[in-house]
Amino acid sequence: MIVRFLSLLLLGWMLGFAWFAIFLPQPLDGRPTDAIVVLTGGAGRIDRGLTLLEAGAAKRMLISGVDRAVRPVELAAEYKAPDRLFTCCITLGREAIDTRSNAIETARWLDRRDYATVRLITTDWHMRRAALELRQALPGSVSIVYDAVPSRPSLRVLAREYNKYLLRRMAALIGI
Repeated sequence: MIVRFLSLLLLGWMLGFAWFAIFLPQPLDGRPTDAIVVLTGGAGRIDRGLTLLEAGAAKRMLISGVDRAVRPVELAAEYKAPDRLFTCCITLGREAIDTRSNAIETARWLDRRDYATVRLITTDWHMRRAALELRQALPGSVSIVYDAVPSRPSLRVLAREYNKYLLRRMAALIGI
């Protein structure tokens, strides 16, 4: 009996992992949203956010998880973005240290503004868990649009992220 249960559990994990790994979220078109939220930690994320902000796809952008030592002018220079963009339209969030605190930081930032739509930018393999955390932190009235930055993750990265996603999903189900 226990062997069957464990076999079914393993089969369920394997099928879920296959879905998770094969159907990674994709980049989105340039449709407008009120705000853009970029989670730091992966290549191409900030570039994607800056490109969309400069193209007028949103009014403002939060870069969540920025190190306290980084100054806006340094980011502007590194990403070859105009200083005025960082002055007028970009907030550097410095409180987040992980995905869950990214969601909390984002929810606080959005709470001070009257935005109905937000574009979440993170790496494709990270999107599902980041979106889950953000949905938990935001009120239901805010619509989240997912804009994944494509990558080529290893099986190890995918397996680790899938397990984190499952754990957070279970924790959400029991109210943690």
